[in-house]
Parts: sequence; C-alpha cells; structure tokens
Amino acid sequence: MIAAVVGAVLAGLLVAPALRGLVVRYAVPEGEPWCTACPLCGRTLRGLPPTGRCPGCRERLGPGAWRVELVAVAVAAAVAVATDGPQGVALVWAAGLGVVLAFVDARVRRLPYPLTLALAAGVAGLLVAAALTDGRPGVLLRCLLVALAAAALFELPVWFGLMGGGDPPLAFALGALLGWYGWGAAFTALFAAVLSAGLWGLGRAAAALARRRPVRGIELPMGPFLLLGTVAAVSLR
Repeated sequence: MIAAVVGAVLAGLLVAPALRGLVVRYAVPEGEPWCTACPLCGRTLRGLPPTGRCPGCRERLGPGAWRVELVAVAVAAAVAVATDGPQGVALVWAAGLGVVLAFVDARVRRLPYPLTLALAAGVAGLLVAAALTDGRPGVLLRCLLVALAAAALFELPVWFGLMGGGDPPLAFALGALLGWYGWGAAFTALFAAVLSAGLWGLGRAAAALARRRPVRGIELPMGPFLLLGTVAAVSLR
C-alpha cells in the first residue's frame, strides 16, 4: 500500500503541469474563446510549471503556485488507497479531469462541456471494460440507474436557474462511477457534497458579515463539492 501511494504521488506530480495547463485553457468566462496561448507573449500553453507562470514571459496564469500540484497529489493518494479492482482506471480518469473541473468551476463558476462530456464518456467506456473484465456485466445497470438519478436530481435546479448546465453531466459521470460501489456510496457522496458546500457557504457568509459586506450574491460552485464528496465516498466505503 505504501508503495502504491508513493507511486500515485509521483504520478500526480508528473501530470500536474498538464492539468494546470488545462485549467488555464478552460477557466474563461462564458462566451469567451478558450485560452490556448499566453495573452501577453502568445506562447502556446500546454503544460505549466508549479509556479503558474508562463515559461516565456513569466506572467502569472491560473491558480497560485503549487495549488494544482498539491490537490493532484492528494487526490492521487486517495485514489491509490481506494483502488481495488478493474474500475480503478475509470477512477483515475475521473480523478484527473476532476481536478481540472474543480479549479475551473471555482475560478469562473462554470463546468465546460468539453471536460464534462469527456469525463462522462471516459467513465462510461472504462466501466464497461471493467465490468466485462471482472465478469460483472450486471453492475452496469446499477451504474446507469445511479447516473440517471444523479443527473435528474441536478437537472431540476438548472430549470430554475439555480445551477449551471454543466452540473448534470458531471453528476451523471460521477453517479455512474459511484454506481459501481452501490447506492450507499452514491448517497454518501451526495451527503458529503451538500454538507461541505453548506459549511463553505456558512463560512463565506460569516466572513462577509465580519467585514460588514452584504451576504447576498455569494455564489457557490457545486462542482468541487460533488468531486470532493465522490472522493470521500469511494475512499471511506
């Protein structure tokens, strides 16, 4: 187990530059084109160093230094502990894109469809392969039912303008993954997501009141909390 965690930490550090590059690429406001190059020097952005600065002009881009790297390492370690079967590949795929989605949603309050659809398609394909490899094709029905229930649950707030359109696809992908572990894991993830979002919102409101600022208008990105709840449910099952 120790060797697996150490290997996962190293893997997290290795992929972090690419994850940071994806965060910068997709963390743009609605209606603006994806950021494919440094806005100052025009250098094409693929991977970025832990400092978060452009290798060409040293302009700071995206999250602060080492933030993406620390989250990637923590998630990689949690996945290494939780992985115990062929579904581990789907879990790794979800973890990698999940880190990107969490930072993008926290930064610009949106979950871009290219990322959520890639997450859903990858999880679906990898779970099918895992079920066939493990001789458990029947588990795919539960994965589908949990995914549909999760997507429907988060589609309702979208109709009332309380959530963005990217939340249902994310819930669908994470629901399919959680369905592998059972309905209990899905309920645990939902409870952890709602609880953590509520606590974060209360903290934001308390900080605003302490600074004598209005509490209204505080927006909470649900994506990071859904991802956090999924990691918690899979790790603690």
